[in-house]
Amino acid sequence: MRKYRVTYAALLVSSLVAGQVAGSITAPAAHAAPAAKAPAVSAPAAFKFNSVPMGAGVTAVLENINIWSQSSGNILSYTLKYTNSGNSSASLMHYFSRVVTPGGSVLPGNPLGADALKKKVGAKESLSVTYYVNVGQTSSLQGIKISMLVWDAKTKGYLKQTGSFGVPANYSTTAAVGTSLSTVMNDIPVAASADSLQLYKYSGKVYAKVGVSLTNKGNKVLSDPGYSAYLVSASGTSFELALSGTQADYKIQPQEKRSIYYITEIPAYLKTDNMKLQFTQRDETTKLELAKSSYKLPVASSPNLVVGSGVVKKIVVNNNTVETLLRNANVYAQDADAVWTFQMQLKNTGNKAVTLPSYDLAVKSVKGKVFPVNSKGVSGVTLKPLETKIVPLTVRVPLEVDQSGLQLMMIESVGAESTSVPDPGGTGETTGNTGNTGTPSTAAPATPTAKMIFPVAYFVIPYALRTEVTSGQEYMTTNSYGSFSYSIQSLQRYPWRDDDIVAARLRITNTQNVSLTLPELKGTIKLDKENLPVTTELYMDNKDSSVLAPGKSVELYVLGKIAYTSEFQNMRIALNGTQNSETVPFLDVSVNNSINSIPTIEKDKSYTISGKGKTASVQENRTTIYQGESHNLVYTELYLSSEEKRQSKMARLQAYYKTKDGQYFEAGTSQSENSASPGAKQLVVLWAKVPKATDLADVLLYLGSGIKEGKLIEAKEEATGFVNVAALQLNPQANVPKNTLESTALYPYTISVLTSEGKRVKSSDTLDITMNYSLRKDNLYDAGVLEHKLILQITDPFGIATEKVLTLGTDLIEGTNNQYSFSLSRPVYKTMDGGAYKLAFYDEFQGERLMLGSQAFGVTNVVPNKTQE
Repeated sequence: MRKYRVTYAALLVSSLVAGQVAGSITAPAAHAAPAAKAPAVSAPAAFKFNSVPMGAGVTAVLENINIWSQSSGNILSYTLKYTNSGNSSASLMHYFSRVVTPGGSVLPGNPLGADALKKKVGAKESLSVTYYVNVGQTSSLQGIKISMLVWDAKTKGYLKQTGSFGVPANYSTTAAVGTSLSTVMNDIPVAASADSLQLYKYSGKVYAKVGVSLTNKGNKVLSDPGYSAYLVSASGTSFELALSGTQADYKIQPQEKRSIYYITEIPAYLKTDNMKLQFTQRDETTKLELAKSSYKLPVASSPNLVVGSGVVKKIVVNNNTVETLLRNANVYAQDADAVWTFQMQLKNTGNKAVTLPSYDLAVKSVKGKVFPVNSKGVSGVTLKPLETKIVPLTVRVPLEVDQSGLQLMMIESVGAESTSVPDPGGTGETTGNTGNTGTPSTAAPATPTAKMIFPVAYFVIPYALRTEVTSGQEYMTTNSYGSFSYSIQSLQRYPWRDDDIVAARLRITNTQNVSLTLPELKGTIKLDKENLPVTTELYMDNKDSSVLAPGKSVELYVLGKIAYTSEFQNMRIALNGTQNSETVPFLDVSVNNSINSIPTIEKDKSYTISGKGKTASVQENRTTIYQGESHNLVYTELYLSSEEKRQSKMARLQAYYKTKDGQYFEAGTSQSENSASPGAKQLVVLWAKVPKATDLADVLLYLGSGIKEGKLIEAKEEATGFVNVAALQLNPQANVPKNTLESTALYPYTISVLTSEGKRVKSSDTLDITMNYSLRKDNLYDAGVLEHKLILQITDPFGIATEKVLTLGTDLIEGTNNQYSFSLSRPVYKTMDGGAYKLAFYDEFQGERLMLGSQAFGVTNVVPNKTQE
């Protein structure tokens, strides 16, 4: 309660004395409640005020005085330092100060914030108290006087004036250019000086960038004190400054010196002579903004932001230097646009992690046309100490725009978020909204609410056409994943059903001394400016290995399906990864239409399949032609030999027959689904029906490994493409039927007819035939479902043929000296007297037949006995 009574008494005395000193007094604000301590600031001017005696060994001296405009009236603040040389404490409740304006108003000073709690000055101690006064429209310190009074019961009105401080005409609160000012921020002693004033023109606007140097003289880390900063013109117009995004939440270590930068927009017509930087601090109790230190700024300069080709641009972010470099720029035409690709290299040269501020990127033509660039990979990226990141960038510029003299603009964004890039030339040809407007005010400085778009650098983009790579040539590149070399191993074109496949086989080699981590790659192929649609698939051997050790390589195929009638001049192959759901370029190359011929494998030589767990060799066993009435059927058996050291399932074979006149026929396939043991062989059957007139001399088998969803597939799966294609020279063998039925082969069986006998009972119309045979099954090779049928044709003595389909293993059973019997009945047989019949074996496959062999046997007439008669 005592606190409130004392406060009331002080206010009452203040009102009484004020009424005696002047007839007209502007009503003072009430005493403020306790708030955060307002640190004292030493006067920057060379002028020193003389102390005023307050009695009983106590003196007071004016340390500094400032004035700052507010919407409700200009606020004057001043700091008085009380020194007690006596042996007992002195009560501040006995001391008063009054501000006398040039117009004669007398205004009592009110302690600011926590200073209201300062009640005593201890013996042999000093104490500083900051006061504020609303001086209405008074805007200058010239003519201001601070009167000092003490409580005196003997004096009329109870207050006696002991002296005053008159502000001289040459008094200045602003530190001169190049002069360091000793001040206090967050209770930490700081040496501060204004470094620079730079002007930038962008988007038809003018931006000012102010640099101030701060040296931490204390023993604690100095953080941003939360001051408001203003750029003030010689006429008193002020513009609120925003802290640069590269300085956000700065921290200055003890004894460390750092440059801090602020940005604002100013009118183009504003005179920039004799400008100053003014800091203010908001008192949360009174909701007033009080002037702190100020600094006269040097002559304004306009820096050259153009960065030459191949030149490093250094950007300081939170006292860390980040080197930026535009590299690997090239261009190619696509539809009506020039597609530019380049990389932004970012390197943190400091010893602390750093996060870049928000940046906008855009390409600007010599005539001011602006084309936005996605800056997501640059804006807000975090770099570890000494870390380098490569950010790929792409932009489309219409071909009608002059492609020479382009620049990549790097624009810092300060303030609210925006989604577009303005026109830097101020021509009105923009791609979005403009930036912040810092409206000037002499009464209350404006608070920036919109985004300021501030230029950092204009990188010159060298005009360079995308170079076409040559097959077999090694090329070096670097991207956001690391450095590596690449080469086009082959570029092939081969059939795929109604289309063709164009397949590029690439090799990637890690050329750095650390591992290269490959992303989950996806490939695209574009032909002749993307006018031809291409369905693309990527296959990479050993795809599960995403890390390449130094010096190691990986091969991959990028396959595109096109109409078989399509012709093209050049091809663009792109590999992309994914980061945070965003597509990130990995490799982008252009090649001309230098299609490599399909490698040929000579007759009786082996074709090799390579793939994780599926390495094998393939060799022709036999090829023959089934002659049909309307079509012929070309038939091939291959031996597939596993070269793995573990049991594994083999890759599905995919094939096309190619005739010497360039016709292609897709081959049907029968292949085992079983796993193959090391060294084991499987029998794979391929076939295709071709027109009767097709010349099958010198026929080739285009053979490869089937793939689906980027992986080698197995026999039971349906392929969406095939890779590692080679042309196997086949050796078609004419079918020569045997004139015996011994050792007749129909894999996996071999049948031998040992004897056969035909009997007819006299006067009977039935011919009974028995066939003694041996049947053996060969399990040497594993095979899929073989759709061969064994046809037994019987031609009787009258030349009439009858056929039976014999199921091996069922109708005919395995073993030796087995017997198979059947009967033929015809009326004509009643007249038959002996003769011979012929047995013939046919292999029927897909409706077409091959004669395997034939043999004639005699008919025996049997005379029935009397019982039979």
